Amino acid sequence: MKGQRIPPWNSARMLSLSLQPLKGSERSPMAQLGAVLAVAASFLCASLFSAVHKIEEGHIGVYYRGGALLTSTSGPGFHLMLPFITSYKSVQTTLQTDEVKNVPCGTSGGVMIYFDRIEVVNFLVPHAVYDIVKNYTADYDKALIFNKIHHELNQFCSVHTLQEVYIELFDQIDENLKLALQQDLTSMAPGLVIQAVRVTKPNIPEAIRRNYELMESEKTKLLIAAQKQKVVEKEAETERKKALIEAEKVAQVAEITYGQKVMEKETEKRISEIEDAAFLAREKAKADAECYTALKIAEANKLKLTPEYLQLMKYKAIASNSKIYFGKDIPDMFVDSPGSLGKHLEALVDKPSFGLEEEPSEADAEEN
Repeated sequence: MKGQRIPPWNSARMLSLSLQPLKGSERSPMAQLGAVLAVAASFLCASLFSAVHKIEEGHIGVYYRGGALLTSTSGPGFHLMLPFITSYKSVQTTLQTDEVKNVPCGTSGGVMIYFDRIEVVNFLVPHAVYDIVKNYTADYDKALIFNKIHHELNQFCSVHTLQEVYIELFDQIDENLKLALQQDLTSMAPGLVIQAVRVTKPNIPEAIRRNYELMESEKTKLLIAAQKQKVVEKEAETERKKALIEAEKVAQVAEITYGQKVMEKETEKRISEIEDAAFLAREKAKADAECYTALKIAEANKLKLTPEYLQLMKYKAIASNSKIYFGKDIPDMFVDSPGSLGKHLEALVDKPSFGLEEEPSEADAEEN
């Protein structure tokens, strides 16, 4: 088969043909050795390619040999393994999100609803990788998360009505799922931690959905009316408070004005009392002064008006008269108030004339 052309893409066939003796010719030993070396190099390259593998950051490598899980694991980086008989799988240990889609759920009233997507955020502790892979394989999330989500969600829906699942208790579904999953995983697969669960709004039958939309619309109207009522009540309350504040303000102003007037009157009263007291004190002082003066004058007169002094004054008075009348009818001629002067004059009439000439009285002359 000298000169026979072999297709270049059939490398296995080329190798087999190169090893077979050619008809009608003999091959040299060097050619045979080159073929053997080529086969060995190809096998070595394939073995090396199969033995070297890479583990990404945030992953742990687990190894299988003949289908059996080996106890050894590896971290991120390049590693070697026995070619052709050993295989590996990379298990993620960082935070990851598993999505469970289109989960059916039957309520206690018999209505079938569907949850489009349920997201479970979880992570695997590195030292628990071997035990979890050994018990639940490298696809542990299917057995521990996906199937468990279906079970727990159906358990929840079966004991609640559509109203509770769709509206009243919807905000509690994610928390209930998280607690139920974590409780089971703590005993079944320690090291697998549920970080959070997010549940989308379920799909319900169209007729029921329209009724709920209508109910929400009416509820919205009711809320709007209630808010309007609250606004009106608040406005009325504000007006009432404003009126109350104004009334309190007027009352306070009136009270202040009344107090001011009372204080003014009390001030005027005190001023009047002070003025009256001052006037009374002045009058009393004046009266006391007059009384004191009169007393002093009386005392002075008492000391001054002695009998001798009175007699001297009598003589001076008589001496100052141009005429002196004598006789018994003299007291009847003058209107004399009963007093000391009349008595003195009577005494003068009875006494001698002190050497003065007696003149006829005008009364006697008139009588004659």
